[in-house]
Amino acid sequence: MSMEDTAKPPPQSSLSLPWRTRIAVSVLTTVTDAACRKNGTVNRRLLSFVDFRNPPTAKSINGVASHDVVVDEGRNLWFRVYVPTQHAGEDLPVIVFFHGGGFVFLAPDVLVYDAVCRRFARKVPAVVVSVNYRLAPEHRFPAQHDDCFDVLKFLDNEENRSKSLPENANLLRCFLAGDSAGGNLSHHVAQRACEFNFQRLKVIGVVAIQPFFGGEERTDSEIRLEGTPNSLNKTNRLDMECISTTRGRVQPGPPNHQR
Repeated sequence: MSMEDTAKPPPQSSLSLPWRTRIAVSVLTTVTDAACRKNGTVNRRLLSFVDFRNPPTAKSINGVASHDVVVDEGRNLWFRVYVPTQHAGEDLPVIVFFHGGGFVFLAPDVLVYDAVCRRFARKVPAVVVSVNYRLAPEHRFPAQHDDCFDVLKFLDNEENRSKSLPENANLLRCFLAGDSAGGNLSHHVAQRACEFNFQRLKVIGVVAIQPFFGGEERTDSEIRLEGTPNSLNKTNRLDMECISTTRGRVQPGPPNHQR
């Protein structure tokens, strides 16, 4: 066997997943594929038929209460706060969470992310701030990163903090977390935070869950998963919808998207 053969492992055509997970992924993939138009826009109306949302719950449910806070109505920039009510007398860290979805889909109030953040708040325990940032392709890079960083600046203001978070939320113990695209955001927002002079907030850690990073050249591990639900074709499409770069230069987004 040549060195070239050992350097390039064969593509893996399938993953060993439970059948329920396979069905869920298949349905989600089918709907998201159908919602992505050939002209680079996204049919948000079609997505709304399967994009089920949970409202905030001022009354504690399973030990966690939640409420929404608006940062900038013009950008639809807001976050949902999850408070573990059984730990009211304890000094709690703050987890600022950025949801996944390839920078194109989902939001803090969709069922899965509402459940995830409730679990984090209850199990860690911590006060969780789940951010709703602008989505591509309507809003190109770096809109998502700007929105997430602006939430940190919003929380660094004492008046905003006192109105948004419980008294036992300790912003000097702030973690940035996220999965997939959110993992990418947590990484880059943390880098920005290191260069900004926050007064009341200190980022002390990053929790990047299967972070979504990409490059012009694919790695062996990416090529090995060719043909799986999250194939390279889908990853490439999400990359282009978010940034659409040519040699590092960001190109303008598509015309006003069709609803």
